[in-house]
Amino acid sequence: MTKQVTLTIDGQQVTVADGMLVIDAAKTAGIDIPVFCYHPKMEPVGMCRQCMVEIGRPMIDRATGKAILDDKGDPKVQFMPKLETACTNPVSEGMVVLTQSDKAKAGQKANLEFLLTSHPLDCPICDKGGECALQDLTIAHGPGQSRYLYDEKMHLAKNVPLGELIFLDQERCIQCARCIRFQDEIAGDAVIDFDERGRSTQIVSLSDPGFDSVFSGNTTDICPVGALTTADFRFGARPWELNASASICSQCPVGCNLTFNTRREAMADGTIVIKRVMPRQNEEVNETWICDKGRFAYHYVESDARLGKSLIRKDGRLVRASWDAATRAAGQAFAEAKKNFVVLASGRLSNEDLFNLKSLADQVGGKAVLYSNMGGGDLTALVGVGAGTNFGEMGKGTTIVVMASDLYEEAPIWYLRVKQAAERGATLIVANPRETKLERYSDFVIRYSYGDEVKTVQDLTKKGKVGDAFTKAENAVILFGSEGLGLEGSTALATACARALNDTEHVGKPNNGLIGVWQRANDQGAWEIGFRPEENLAAALKGKTVYVVGADPAGDDPALAKALSSAEFVAVQDLFETETAKLADVVLAAQAYTEREGTFTSGERRVQRFYPAVPALGESKPDYAITSQVARQMGVILEGTSASVVFDIMAADIPVFAGLNYARLAEVKEQWPIVGRGDMYYGGSTYENKQGLGVQLSNAASRGEKVTLPRVQKVAAVRPKENKLLAVPFTKLYDRGATVASAELLDQRIGEAFVILHPSAAKNLGVEAGERAKLTLDGINEEVVVKIDDTIPAGVVLVPRSMGLPINEPGESSLKAGKKAAVR
Repeated sequence: MTKQVTLTIDGQQVTVADGMLVIDAAKTAGIDIPVFCYHPKMEPVGMCRQCMVEIGRPMIDRATGKAILDDKGDPKVQFMPKLETACTNPVSEGMVVLTQSDKAKAGQKANLEFLLTSHPLDCPICDKGGECALQDLTIAHGPGQSRYLYDEKMHLAKNVPLGELIFLDQERCIQCARCIRFQDEIAGDAVIDFDERGRSTQIVSLSDPGFDSVFSGNTTDICPVGALTTADFRFGARPWELNASASICSQCPVGCNLTFNTRREAMADGTIVIKRVMPRQNEEVNETWICDKGRFAYHYVESDARLGKSLIRKDGRLVRASWDAATRAAGQAFAEAKKNFVVLASGRLSNEDLFNLKSLADQVGGKAVLYSNMGGGDLTALVGVGAGTNFGEMGKGTTIVVMASDLYEEAPIWYLRVKQAAERGATLIVANPRETKLERYSDFVIRYSYGDEVKTVQDLTKKGKVGDAFTKAENAVILFGSEGLGLEGSTALATACARALNDTEHVGKPNNGLIGVWQRANDQGAWEIGFRPEENLAAALKGKTVYVVGADPAGDDPALAKALSSAEFVAVQDLFETETAKLADVVLAAQAYTEREGTFTSGERRVQRFYPAVPALGESKPDYAITSQVARQMGVILEGTSASVVFDIMAADIPVFAGLNYARLAEVKEQWPIVGRGDMYYGGSTYENKQGLGVQLSNAASRGEKVTLPRVQKVAAVRPKENKLLAVPFTKLYDRGATVASAELLDQRIGEAFVILHPSAAKNLGVEAGERAKLTLDGINEEVVVKIDDTIPAGVVLVPRSMGLPINEPGESSLKAGKKAAVR
């Protein structure tokens, strides 16, 4: 147990862990010490001097090493002659701290007056007005009027784009360096810094393109003034006008906790719209951070291309239809199909949606297919991480293996969490055929060839430095992805990972087990509910009656478009009139997750609730309710009036969800650091979590059940012919997926379709970085931009998923040179 010490702060006795900073100790006692530069998740620097207090320490007899006592037998306390910073001084036994003495107040007041000499008094038009630390502290501790002439203030640029997402007002910056330190210490992207000196000091971007980090938006949360603002919220609204709705990010499997800030908007015909996305604290998931994709991609739900009414095909054209007509047509076709009925659904959907879809497929006698080219979800149910697992607790004694995944691009917050675990002493093993950012923090890097994933994992259990680091670890976690792999290859990889963990007894206990770096937010939930992907999806769809929900297979792959064109009947349920919808007989208008409630199951197998933030568009309905209405047209009764009731039925039907309900998912507990309260900028403008921390599912191993793992199936290697390249898929954070492409703010980051080559391969093909080339893949020709990476194998071309290029698994391809193009 950590040693405890007792000190006195403003006459109040406080007992805290030895080594805690004075400012944190005061916070635990409910005493707020004003701060600007200090942030509880970053190293203290004592730059702003706002937290100055009086600190006294027991006088020590140098001869005996014991405290000198007064006449009453109490230790004599000696105060330093000058004020000290509470953010840099650790507590000690018997310490006395005065935060409200005349001397401390005078110091705080003087510091505020000094800051205001270089600060514009533009609070009425400042974006931060109403949630500004400088404004609040000036009212609480500052002078009543300025002694500094306004004409002598420093005037700097007011609208400086550090990048396309973040804007800087140079006059408002108080040089606290929170943003710079966040990018350096937390994000590991040191892309901004100070320039110039004295009152001319200003923040500049060091990268090209500007502010090149996927975590840039967090700097606006922790900025204590209005210096940094996001492009979508700048001049957008006042904080006191905003309502807050809790949600879960739908962009990747991490399951970050969010808050949607909404307001009724005159420019949107008086409807309620989302004005900004903020992090919501969950120390076991995303702490107080979110990535830029999660912050800015929500704009897709506001797209003019959204479906507000259902459609039905008449005389070869899709025309508007009533809900009764549309669901009746779909229900009749589904009922007639029987065993030829296929539900094709993606991990974009909630648990409730997927449960109703699976129930419908079971009732009809059809098949529930997960739209995914990544396998292994059945294995995470057996030996995946379970209750009590928390990256924030991992450090010395834990080994983390990241296999076939670039976490920075695929699950950015996991990248942060794994990075921080490594910095606390965890052994990090990164295995990938190419260089990734996480390698900077790793103890071991394994560079294997595409196709050797299984062998690489099996070698983890062999003797040697790497093998010993894994097998002898007290705790071990493997995160497996799908870089360079299709369904067959990723299933084999997941099996090898599961067997390695099971053989070394790293299953069935907290901070041990398998995690899938899935391509969608709720892929894990789909596996838990019973959906399974199909190895030959085109064959599974051909000639069938197909119910496509939350997926666009025709837009992703011409082969699937062809298969759906020959289907007996196609019903599509989605937000947009996708390429698949254009082939459909019936199109059902679904609500976005911002318009309804439900739950997602994260890659760490944590079930979490999300809540409605804005009204539904047009006549759209939640997916689970649409499926219920279709089922009723068939005489099948499925719950469709309440997401919570659907969840209760699911919990009663599927053992792994037993005992869960919406009330339990909404439970919260005290978290550290304390954020989102009256002193908002102690931890930034992150919202305090009052709506639920979620619950992690148990796995078979932790329940004491016998775990029988399948054998690893050998996957045939793809060997390209001479003058051909091995095309392998990889995941890019900003892609053209349905939940990103409509967010215009991210257009620059999405960019054009591209491929990545090794310099020698590019030279052999006669192409250079920035040139266009023609990629031939599975008989399809696509124009792409060429990028160069000298860390990838020479005979390989990396092809990004969801960028308009049809790639589901490794395959043979060719490239021909074209003309030059601008490349981001």
